[in-house]
Amino acid sequence: MILEMKVPSPGESITEVEIAEWLVEDGDYVEKDQAIAEVDSDKATLELPAEESGVITLKAEVGDAVAVGAVVCLIDTDAAKPAGDTTEKESVAEKKSEPKKEETKAPQPVQVKETYASGVASPAAKKILSEKGIDSSSVKGSGKDGRITKDDAVNAVPSMGTPTGGNRGETRSKLSMLRRKVAERLVSAKNETAMLTTFNEVDMSAIFELRKQYKDAFRDKHGVGLGFMSFFTKAVVRALEMYPAVNSMIDGKEMISYDFCDISIAVSGPKGLMVPVIRNAENLTFRGVEAEVKRLAIRAREGEITVDEMTGGTFTITNGGVFGSMLSTPIINPPQSAILGMHNIVERPIARDGAIAIAPIMYVAVSYDHRIIDGKESVGFLVAIKEALENPEELLMDGNVKKALEM
Repeated sequence: MILEMKVPSPGESITEVEIAEWLVEDGDYVEKDQAIAEVDSDKATLELPAEESGVITLKAEVGDAVAVGAVVCLIDTDAAKPAGDTTEKESVAEKKSEPKKEETKAPQPVQVKETYASGVASPAAKKILSEKGIDSSSVKGSGKDGRITKDDAVNAVPSMGTPTGGNRGETRSKLSMLRRKVAERLVSAKNETAMLTTFNEVDMSAIFELRKQYKDAFRDKHGVGLGFMSFFTKAVVRALEMYPAVNSMIDGKEMISYDFCDISIAVSGPKGLMVPVIRNAENLTFRGVEAEVKRLAIRAREGEITVDEMTGGTFTITNGGVFGSMLSTPIINPPQSAILGMHNIVERPIARDGAIAIAPIMYVAVSYDHRIIDGKESVGFLVAIKEALENPEELLMDGNVKKALEM
């Protein structure tokens, strides 16, 4: 029986995928549930498993855009598994890798490269070239025997810059469907929102002290590190509860506000930027946030993240500081209305209690849609985050660090 394998729906609203890579070759025998291809949607990369065992016939090429429900390959389920299949493939591979015998080729005529150094400039042309600072040997003459005429000199263009002799090649590669979708969304956010950004700075000294004191015991007990993301996520949740407009979206002529905090975390994956979501972050402890961040980041970087894990989100946190960014204006992740940008931590001089002190400082930024978030709310939101991060024991841990960290 010939089984038609069709592209399954990766998720709601996705109508097309792209063949990123075939993991088998045309005519191979495949086992049931064996991964035979990787397909890109506009949200994630997914593996396509064989529905039955048999010999496969490919019906789509790498890079093809295929509609959901379209046939991408056929599997002959009546075909028997070839005996010594592995050995035969190895033999074929060895033959492919053997160097080809050199073929005797007839000698080719030597190509003589045309040069213009033999051209002689007329007196008028020589004067013009001299004024332009152009060497006559670099100009091709159109006159008799290659003679450089006055018109040749007038039309001659000086060389721009000094030749370096370096490579000047270029390559072209097709953008993945995920990358194209990200590009569309970013341009959409810039064009369709009234986006503004407000900035502040955070003294990270208190968090540094807490991590220094508890990070080893936290890791030993919970199996995850006590990083910065749990502090920032908890601070964002607190600020969203104080300023619910930041946790809202525009839908046509309506404003939708949420009583939960689904926090999107921007992660750089092998296929580009991915934004998995921490669901109901308001209910998670420090341990819960760190465990979920680690799980989602690993799945994103290994290409195992699903569409459902990246769908939704009411607010986004992005951390350009891991790449060394000092300051940036993050772009809103539509249809959300705001995004927090974290940056690198640098020791800087600050004024503290009337004296100059050196402290680990991070610049933070909130980009927001001014259509539904006013300046007062956006600034107040960011100040609330700053206050919580500079006084985490009182504002994020209710004065009981060990209980908050489940120590």
